[in-house]
Amino acid sequence: MTHTNQTVEDLTLPIPDDDPTAATRKRDHIELALRSQVGTGELDERFYYEPLLSRHPQRGSLQSFLFLNKLFRVPMWVSSMTGGTEWANTINHNLARACRDFGMGMGLGSCRALLYTDEVLPDFDVRADMGDDLPLYANLGIAQVEQLIEKQELYRVENLLNKLQADGLIIHVNPLQEWLQPEGDRFKKAPIETITTFLERMDISVIVKEVGQGMGYESLKALFQLPLEAIDFAANGGTNFAKLELLRSDATKQEIYSQLANVGHSAPEMVTFTNQLILELGEKMLCKQVIISGGIQHFLDGYYLINKVQLPAVYGQASSFLKHARGSYEELYQYVEAQVQGLELATAFLKVR
Repeated sequence: MTHTNQTVEDLTLPIPDDDPTAATRKRDHIELALRSQVGTGELDERFYYEPLLSRHPQRGSLQSFLFLNKLFRVPMWVSSMTGGTEWANTINHNLARACRDFGMGMGLGSCRALLYTDEVLPDFDVRADMGDDLPLYANLGIAQVEQLIEKQELYRVENLLNKLQADGLIIHVNPLQEWLQPEGDRFKKAPIETITTFLERMDISVIVKEVGQGMGYESLKALFQLPLEAIDFAANGGTNFAKLELLRSDATKQEIYSQLANVGHSAPEMVTFTNQLILELGEKMLCKQVIISGGIQHFLDGYYLINKVQLPAVYGQASSFLKHARGSYEELYQYVEAQVQGLELATAFLKVR
């Protein structure tokens, strides 16, 4: 027989509750159960869910990796945002601080104004906030690059990179945006010719991107055969600058050209194109890094696509970052931290099909 020192009085005392929130939590479960039903058609079929094979991830559990010749701590890229607006200073400096704190790279918005004046330099001068260990890229449109080549003023690009302490240049290619923009430029040459000439004359790192409609198979094929540092998809599904400019136009143009905003390619489709081109091009494929952006709504989209593509990749977001970067840095920090924790959770428990 087992003897204890308990008295009759002890047995009448309440047992200490090691889960004081249990009653409230169970009541919440009952009230929310019906609202938490997930229909079969709502299941995310991009992943195998493996709940038995990992513990809960610790903060900072993502593996660091080299991308754009610098060390990333998370596979995220701050896609090119904004140029000379009243919010640009706050947005760019907040985003640069987030890059430093979380280990991401950043592409600036259009730096066209900085080619000829330093008036708005404080809005873009974020290297001190970001630190030297992460990639920072300046940004010019293909129209400006074409004009600089024509005027023999490519030295202005070097000056731009020096004043920003940038690691390289993003060239954004935007024929539909320029056509629909009331103040838009007209290209005299095919963008692939301009990019090729630029690479021949300039010894700098270059990323080429679209501006929200993506690129088809043949355009990607041409770009992958150039010695680019990376290609940024800027696929259809996110901010569409052709549509944005159309909304600034008159009613007649909106009626005539509205369907152009629906032309383009999604990020998943461009991942498929890229994987096919790896096989087709073989050793002719000189560009071997991609930034997957356009329609990336949350970390699950990014996690899926960077694991689906067969090249080193990060995923980019623009509008989601922009939404949280206009206010306090604390708001942006909390948003990015939640994204990173989501990536850590996905890495632990989700396998891409």
